Amino acid sequence: MRHVLVIGAGRSASSLIKYLLDHSEEENLHVTIGDLSEDLAKQKTNNHKNATAIAFDIFNEIQRKAEIQKADIVVSMLPAHLHLEVAKDCIVYKKHMVTASYISNAMQELDIVAKENNLVFMNEIGLDPGIDHMSAMKVLDEIRDKGGNIILFESFCGGLVAPESDTNLWNYKFTWNPRNVVLAGQGGAAKFIQEGTYKYIPYSKLFRRTEFLEVEGYGRFEAYANRDSLKYRSVYGLDKALTCYRGTIRRVGYSRAWDILVQLGMTDDSYVIDNSEEMTYREFTNSFLPYHPTDTVEIKLRHAQKIDQDDIIWDKLVELDLFNADKKVGLVKATPAQILEKILAEKWALQPNDKDMIVMYHKFGYELNGEKKQIDSTMVCIGDDQTYTAMAKTVGLPVAIATLKILNKEIKTPGVQLPITKEVYTPILKELETYGVIFKETEAPYLGYNPLNVKN
Repeated sequence: MRHVLVIGAGRSASSLIKYLLDHSEEENLHVTIGDLSEDLAKQKTNNHKNATAIAFDIFNEIQRKAEIQKADIVVSMLPAHLHLEVAKDCIVYKKHMVTASYISNAMQELDIVAKENNLVFMNEIGLDPGIDHMSAMKVLDEIRDKGGNIILFESFCGGLVAPESDTNLWNYKFTWNPRNVVLAGQGGAAKFIQEGTYKYIPYSKLFRRTEFLEVEGYGRFEAYANRDSLKYRSVYGLDKALTCYRGTIRRVGYSRAWDILVQLGMTDDSYVIDNSEEMTYREFTNSFLPYHPTDTVEIKLRHAQKIDQDDIIWDKLVELDLFNADKKVGLVKATPAQILEKILAEKWALQPNDKDMIVMYHKFGYELNGEKKQIDSTMVCIGDDQTYTAMAKTVGLPVAIATLKILNKEIKTPGVQLPITKEVYTPILKELETYGVIFKETEAPYLGYNPLNVKN
């Protein structure tokens, strides 16, 4: 049998493992799932005869090397910073490797030796990054193949709650790592290019500079800019494109309300709140506001953030229990961001019958025969349940499909790479359609940001 080692059995691994096991008979596969929690790994195997669940510690060098040596291909679903040791072992034992994470500089440095050993190290093959690369490159290549010149590329993606499970004023629930949501946008200004002009948005302004988009059948959304929209210009062949912008999708109104939490300082992760364990939610909120002998916490916050009494933002803040004098934080030496994450996790958790939703939206502007044209490409995926969520599907399935295609030598170009070649994206996108991950492409009038062609 051919052996697949999957390291990490977290949320995003459920659809990945199911796919490999569903194909294990016809493809002669045995899948070993390793996780710190053997129980979690066992849950994901569903007692399948072609699966083995093991307690796996990435820092146990002897175990790590032994398991990698036994495998034909290794799938790492670990946090990104832990891939490198796995990758080095894969080089030593000449094993292919697949991850859903961004290519780090350290991973990129393994490119030459991976090629020398004829190994495929496929990265960025999840949702975002992953499906965004593949679906974008498909259309970009089609435009170029007919002689078009790309002048605009915008790409948006968001993990949201499905309409039927949308039950709070924020129109949002956690479908992914809550910490990443709380810290979104931090670590440097968002940068992109619009109509040939470089633009920068500092974190303090990020959530007040949003784009709006319509998705047929699902209504209106907003998007705030990702931190670096420029790093894929050369990768996508867009060095001459006038506009290149990538953003994160939310429902309209989310960003304006989230900005209040940013301005208060609740998303800060750089210092510890004293006595956080004993602090109530109300005291936490009050800690960011000036002292006043008579004004309540509510009045002080309204004044500080200029929120009118009938503004929906006020109802959103109240809904989070930020003024609750009975609930305690209960976290020792916590940062503001950690406290906010705990508060939100209570309110934004997916309930047992809730479904999540992934929305992706690309805009392509191009010139062909002297005429400006536009293609809009949209994809909406709704989860099945709490195990096989839309997020698990869209992250895990591309990883699984790529793994099998590398094993079967259908994807064979060696090296550290992301899925931007036809060899990779054509078969994977085609198979994803059978799982409901379908892009709808429509011709649209060109955006025409700048009809007078002046610097804006």
